[in-house]
Amino acid sequence: MFHYERESRTAHSECFVIENESGSRARVDLHYAPPIVFATLSVPEDWTEVDIQDVITDIDHHWALSSDPLREDFIVTVWRGQEVGVYSQDEGAQDD
Repeated sequence: MFHYERESRTAHSECFVIENESGSRARVDLHYAPPIVFATLSVPEDWTEVDIQDVITDIDHHWALSSDPLREDFIVTVWRGQEVGVYSQDEGAQDD
């Protein structure tokens, strides 16, 4: 089971932080370009192929398919690694 926290949403995209049962975090960026939904999924290094397939299926059922039930394809690019940080121009301005 996965928990999703939406970080942002536009007319054609959404971004979510995903947490699994063990507390491990991933991220997905969804881009709706009918008739195709594109996704970039970033997962931690310790996630297995089964974990990745499970979260892709979950994302498809909860977000991609619900956005367009008649879509032609759901294309997911998966990156595996570790989070380095979140950077913002606003944070840099505060340091000056």
